[in-house]
Amino acid sequence: MNFNITSISNDELEGKLKHKIDNKTKPKGALGTLECIAKQIGLIQNTLEPSIQNPTMIVFAGDHGIAAKGEVNPFPQEVTSQMVFNFLQGGAAINTFCNLNTMNLSIVDAGVNFDFKDVEGLIDAKIDYGTKNYQEQPAMTPQQLHAAIERGSTIVKEHQSNDCNTIAFGEMGIGNTSAASLLMAYYTGIPIEDCIGAGTGLQEAAIQNKINILSKVYNSYSPKSAMEALATFGGFEIAMITGAILEAAQLKMTIIIDGFIVTAALLAAQAIHSKVIDYCIFAHNSGEQGHQKMLRFLDKVPLLNLGLRLGEGTGAAIALPIIQSAVSFLNQMASFEDAAVSDEVVKR
Repeated sequence: MNFNITSISNDELEGKLKHKIDNKTKPKGALGTLECIAKQIGLIQNTLEPSIQNPTMIVFAGDHGIAAKGEVNPFPQEVTSQMVFNFLQGGAAINTFCNLNTMNLSIVDAGVNFDFKDVEGLIDAKIDYGTKNYQEQPAMTPQQLHAAIERGSTIVKEHQSNDCNTIAFGEMGIGNTSAASLLMAYYTGIPIEDCIGAGTGLQEAAIQNKINILSKVYNSYSPKSAMEALATFGGFEIAMITGAILEAAQLKMTIIIDGFIVTAALLAAQAIHSKVIDYCIFAHNSGEQGHQKMLRFLDKVPLLNLGLRLGEGTGAAIALPIIQSAVSFLNQMASFEDAAVSDEVVKR
């Protein structure tokens, strides 16, 4: 499973993009982060006139073996399948924000512990009916991990073939903050206890219990590689997002990174191929405390800080208009020469 991901670095194009941005009718740097986004997307697409085409959100759903006991999650495992139906019926937050921002939405069964049969509108990529409980054994086999990464890759290729060049990923899976915490500790080297938060709403005593359980799990394994760690601690939805991120970068798509769970998948993808980070725009700073540490580890500043901790890809969907604004000013805003406006004041 090899991904051919190249760096977006291009000194000549970067210079031309900077010149184009600096010569818009504004003081240099006056559009702040929008200027950085415009340049990054121009480099990703290798053009002075980038575009956002058919922006798409793909939400991957999967269940986690540890959640069956209810020791680390305040909500029962059945909520995962119930929320999948909610997505398909258009009733979730991600439906609202995708509709508002004209963003395509796809829902994927990566490994939910429920038989959806032939439910209309659901992409069936199920690996199994949830992962195994990593308190007892690795979450998935190497074969299952490879299948999940391959299916995530295939789903992205199918969307890209429909003229999508900007993509984001969301997730649903009761217990997946525990998996993300374990993966975060492995990929960043941050102590496991500092990677664990409230998830979907644990109180202080329950958080301490979660720390105790996950610390024991983490210390029970010694993964020898990024892939082995993903198989040991991950979820099918996280592994599928990892494959999706890698494929999107290979296809030179702009990737909008959501919160804690999706960033855990990105950490795995980056450990597999370092250049993947060039294609990523970070949507928001999650209210899950581990996410802030992830962003510091990656040395990235997100676009938004709204205290969101819902998941589903909601932060990425909300950030989309900001990204569209960056491309819009680059393509539509007049230059000093076009508008016959003197740039003397700006030069001083």
